[in-house]
Amino acid sequence: MITRLLVANRGEIARRIMTTCRALGIGTVAVYADADADAPHVAEADVAVRLPGSAPADTYLRADLLLAAAGRTGADAVHPGYGFLSENAAFARAVADAGLVWVGPPAAAIAAMGSKLRAKELVVAAGVPALPTLPADGPDSPDGPGAPAGSGFDFPLLVKASAGGGGRGMRVVRDAGSLAGAVASARREAAAAFGEDTVFCEPWLEPCRHVEVQVVADTHGRVVALGERECSIQRRHQKIVEETPSPAVGPVLRERLCRAAVAAAGAVGYTGAGTVEFLLAPDGRFFFLEMNTRLQVEHPVTECVTGLDLVRLQLEVAEGAPLGFDTPPAPRGHAIEARVYAEDPAAGWRPSTGVVSTVEVPGVVARFAPPAGHGVRLDSGVADGSTVGSHYDAMIGKVIAWAPDRPAAARMLAAALAGARLHGVTTNRDLLIRVLRHPDFLAGSTDTGFLDAHPEVTEPLLGAAGVRLAALAAALAGMAGRRAGARVLGMLP
Repeated sequence: MITRLLVANRGEIARRIMTTCRALGIGTVAVYADADADAPHVAEADVAVRLPGSAPADTYLRADLLLAAAGRTGADAVHPGYGFLSENAAFARAVADAGLVWVGPPAAAIAAMGSKLRAKELVVAAGVPALPTLPADGPDSPDGPGAPAGSGFDFPLLVKASAGGGGRGMRVVRDAGSLAGAVASARREAAAAFGEDTVFCEPWLEPCRHVEVQVVADTHGRVVALGERECSIQRRHQKIVEETPSPAVGPVLRERLCRAAVAAAGAVGYTGAGTVEFLLAPDGRFFFLEMNTRLQVEHPVTECVTGLDLVRLQLEVAEGAPLGFDTPPAPRGHAIEARVYAEDPAAGWRPSTGVVSTVEVPGVVARFAPPAGHGVRLDSGVADGSTVGSHYDAMIGKVIAWAPDRPAAARMLAAALAGARLHGVTTNRDLLIRVLRHPDFLAGSTDTGFLDAHPEVTEPLLGAAGVRLAALAAALAGMAGRRAGARVLGMLP
């Protein structure tokens, strides 16, 4: 049994993991960089260990420091969250070699799925459809003299890093003249982000949807798919709105997707929670994209419709317990998640930094399983007074709405975001509201090119004139308040 868990992460995912640990009576250890000394996840842990420095390479990516922190605090298990070292096979092995419980899949499974090229080979052998691959090395590579003319591929192509994720090391190429430059650029970005510069090409499907399947597997040979999530609303290949079920997936297609996801997980002896991602074409064909060997950012929508706590399942599987079900719970209703980023969509997605003065979302009543009627859930990495810096990912939280049907969930989430008080940094809140209220989104007509097709959604809800008027009104209200509270000298005798 796990008694004390070191959370090798920060922000909202660290807080999310600790919430389940408290419910299970498991002690928690936080780690923090200097920039996170006052972060909420540090205060909420039972014990906290400083990682000197602020850059990820000096702190959250230092396996030696994380293992030392576990040893100093008596932790007997490590949960990596997502990002940082969560998909690092060497770190998973080091945790196990140190005699600690690794809350995640086997290192071999991480390594197998960590290379997108190797992953495609494995899943194709297991009968899972995948797009053909054009290697980016050798004389017939995209940056070589003979390709892709003799390869049978047509433009557009996607140049893609074999390692990592999050949209890094990816370039869409629409003509032969820009191919070599895109390959070189993708390699540089991949090397900087993942320490690995291998890239490859595959056909770029447009329009297409991004659909993924949540799987959980125990150490007793049981693999269960928990349904699909629609993740097509993206900026720069990074998801910003996710939902379940997908408006494009019916019962027959769902069964095929889930069967393929289970086959992919079984191909690498997977255990724990993971996600198999697919591209879905308009004609119903789907193709393996990659497998994320960790908990996903968007896992809350699955929790809301199934009533399951995925972190709890991760911990129970890591302790050796079998899954308590052979088939997934019957889904209830619809859930949509919006990622709130500290960035300005109207200024080319420029990151925003500063001190968060207020973070408040109305109607937050749900955590894992929603109440009988409806619920809004907030998973946030910041609180009033938190500093949003430039060292880490710009996401500051997620707002999730559950309702009996999709229109109600979209309406509820848009209203919650519109009524939220998020002050101190610029966020993408207005963009999210515009997306959720857009006729095409409400009709379920979305694909990965949605934001490019609808540039108007990046504009603020309130124009420049409205901002000036609001500032004037606020200044006048403040002046009136100060006048009303001022001490007035009495008449002299």
